[in-house]
Amino acid sequence: MELPVTNPADPGYGQQHQHQQPWPDYGSWAPVLPPTGSSPGMSSGFPPSYQPFHSTTAPQSRPADMGPMWQLPSVPGGTVGSGFTQQAPCWFPSPPHSNGVLKPVPDVSSPTQMVPQGINSQPTSPMSSPKSESRYGMDPQLLPSVVQVLNEDRAQWEGKVFTSESQSSVPPLSTTACTLEDRGNATARFVRCTSYSVPVEAQSAQQSRLPLAAIFCPLAKPENQERTVPVCEMAECVKGCVECGAFMSPAMSWQDCGQRFFCPFCGKLTEVPWQSYQPTNKGKRIDQEKRPELSLGSYEILEAQKGEPAVLLLAIDVTAIAMRSGQLDFICQQLCSLLLSLDGEEDTDQSDLSVGLMTYDSRIHLYDLSPTLSRPHMMVITDTDQLELPVREGLLVPLKDCRQIVESILHQLPLFDAENQESSGSQDLPVSAALKILQAADCPGRLLVFHSSPLTESLDKQGSTGFFTSSKPKSIFQAPDSSTSLAKACISQGCSVQLFVFSQQDVGGAWPGHIPFLTGGKLIYYNSLQSEVERERFCGDLRRSVNTETAYKAQLRVFVSKELCVSGCYGAFLASPNSRCVAMAALDWRTALAFEFTHSKSLDETRGVAIQAVLSYNTSRGERRTRVHTVTLAASQNLLDTFRTSQAETLLTFYCKKIYCSALETPLQCLREELQMEITEALACYRKHCCTTSVSPGQLVLPQFLKALPVYINSLRKSEVLLPGLRSSVHQRLQLRSLTISMDTRSTAAQFYPLILPLPVNTEGCSVSSMQLAVRCSASSLQSESLYLLYCPLTLLLWVGSRVPPEALTQLFNTSCFSSLISGEINPPVLDNPLSVSLRNLISTLQSYADITLKLKVVKEGDSCEECLQRLLVEDKSPNGGASYADFLFHLHVNSLRRIAGC
Repeated sequence: MELPVTNPADPGYGQQHQHQQPWPDYGSWAPVLPPTGSSPGMSSGFPPSYQPFHSTTAPQSRPADMGPMWQLPSVPGGTVGSGFTQQAPCWFPSPPHSNGVLKPVPDVSSPTQMVPQGINSQPTSPMSSPKSESRYGMDPQLLPSVVQVLNEDRAQWEGKVFTSESQSSVPPLSTTACTLEDRGNATARFVRCTSYSVPVEAQSAQQSRLPLAAIFCPLAKPENQERTVPVCEMAECVKGCVECGAFMSPAMSWQDCGQRFFCPFCGKLTEVPWQSYQPTNKGKRIDQEKRPELSLGSYEILEAQKGEPAVLLLAIDVTAIAMRSGQLDFICQQLCSLLLSLDGEEDTDQSDLSVGLMTYDSRIHLYDLSPTLSRPHMMVITDTDQLELPVREGLLVPLKDCRQIVESILHQLPLFDAENQESSGSQDLPVSAALKILQAADCPGRLLVFHSSPLTESLDKQGSTGFFTSSKPKSIFQAPDSSTSLAKACISQGCSVQLFVFSQQDVGGAWPGHIPFLTGGKLIYYNSLQSEVERERFCGDLRRSVNTETAYKAQLRVFVSKELCVSGCYGAFLASPNSRCVAMAALDWRTALAFEFTHSKSLDETRGVAIQAVLSYNTSRGERRTRVHTVTLAASQNLLDTFRTSQAETLLTFYCKKIYCSALETPLQCLREELQMEITEALACYRKHCCTTSVSPGQLVLPQFLKALPVYINSLRKSEVLLPGLRSSVHQRLQLRSLTISMDTRSTAAQFYPLILPLPVNTEGCSVSSMQLAVRCSASSLQSESLYLLYCPLTLLLWVGSRVPPEALTQLFNTSCFSSLISGEINPPVLDNPLSVSLRNLISTLQSYADITLKLKVVKEGDSCEECLQRLLVEDKSPNGGASYADFLFHLHVNSLRRIAGC
């Protein structure tokens, strides 16, 4: 029996697909369970074909590792067995007189066991609405909690050391502050796998419906006093496999007293050159501990060849509109300050940075910065269709030799007469000019474009390949052909584009972010540089874009055990026919990519699975380096091991990258249905094949490490990218997709389940709010007497309850009147009191996690701008029509039961 997955819990249902009826008579279902004393004809609140299990039999026992179970609503008056012997909590339906509200009861077989309550559950605030409630009578506070999962992981690992060894166990979550130690396996800073036990058979892997994938963050920074990745010279390293090109790693097994080694990636033997030979002892080389490539999962090779160092190019919009906007003067001032900070002491690396400058309208203005000239020369290129450089010398000059020359030009730019300037300019024009300069110098570099005029659309988009004229349906997320070809040229040269846009023109087809995001850069919008908040944000983004350590002309190759193959790669890059190799113009320590694997034959359970990621890149100083990360995973015949060693946040990161990449070709409704189908079938498989004892149909069974997966997946399904709201612009969705798709696991998890931290409102003993005090992402968690700071990598909100004590308002805003506060973006005043200091410290900590400079937005309870807050309350029904967590979980459970029944 094939189960439908499109259902009224789908966020798109009710707004865009009201004509569909995936289940019969859905409209007759009651939104909640009938209270005691209701009329006999009132609906029970369940789908017509779903009959909850009633049992009066004695309780049965179950294995402790089967995973926690939650009792879903039952028909009033029904009874269920008294309980199961277990280590994880179990919830049971309340008596009939409780109006269908679920309440936890302790396990009768373990009287000392305490059942965890909803984390920091609080009385419903005035903001609470039916959006926070379940239409099926489920108490959302009793459902699996992300906050509880994070706190449990912190309690287990925070401040401790996790040793990453061959075929090691599941690592701590990305949010837990602990030390990861490399003992032959790359740590989770660099590689996270969707499961740490791979099914031996392909049929078992398909049956589980869990993807076999890895998230690579090859340049991640060490944390918590972890040692940096060791660097060794190319000539000193033991060479890897000559057959497949895999690099040496602890995954290689030595044979014949060290004369040859077995490569798990191709299954071939490689002879060891006599120069590198060392005998073995018990299968290990005697020099293993002295060589990073033999003892560590992560190491870096410094190659002998050296290329040209990266350069910095500045491109400034000087159209008539830009001149009249009044923003050019501030931009030039900040660029002068930036160059002054880069040209520091004589021994700093940045002082040798070569710099180039251009301005543009409908033409390109290049500047000869040679220090031998009495004054800089400006050259104007009018023929931009066939762009050729008039000169090559003087366009790129070391900063220490040309800083004063560049500053003099920047001081004169705001003095130009706007009447003599062209009225329009293309944001792609400086990219083409910068590419010519870099090609002439044969070096990589970073291009910063400051664009103030209205965005323009490429002329070739009006041809036969345009959006409306093409016979093949196109997605709004697809880049135009001109942007794709220009991005390919930038990738080949190692040119990373960072675009700062100061005009908020929202024309759907003119989004300028394709080239920046495909080249490892970013597009950042600013409303206006007239406000102090936007000026500070621009200054922070400008310095961050230059000071972030970046790898150029990068190539990432992935090797996997010969029984597996790479079936897909997902991230912010241009896809190539070879899914095992990805080329990027630039990437930094936050950039993450996902690779998916499939079986080509059965695995060897004794050898397990080996995965290796090899990143070759140029540093900003021109050094050519190769970073190698290798992990080995266990292989198991038992499907339970695959579920038991999976992590919800890693699965979320993989699904996000895959689904957002698939949005280029696949309709969004199909992607939402596919995502729900994947999770439904995974839960059905776990329930059918991993539960050794029978459980009632009313009990939801989840793997221990996947308790948070349903709320993560529901948040992804109803995100603005996949389900646009009435106020979602095309530009906002394109921007959100591009920023999210390159995030690492920690940022992705925070993006789809924001952090809500209550701030202390008492005037005495204030301290920084602990991450362990976070509350659930629901309106019912917000109290009118409290203040809450909401964080995700792209948003920072401060919610102020209507009944916050006046003393707290005075300490934060220097006013005691709630009505005098104005919702909107602010800089919190710097006041000398504990609450103000704790808020600013907390904002600084959260800002360090974000990739862009965040602006704090104050949201007062009851204001119309609370909709921006409601988007972050992912457990509730979303403003764009997305289902609540409780309703989505209910339908996952019902669909999984139907799938089991239809098998």
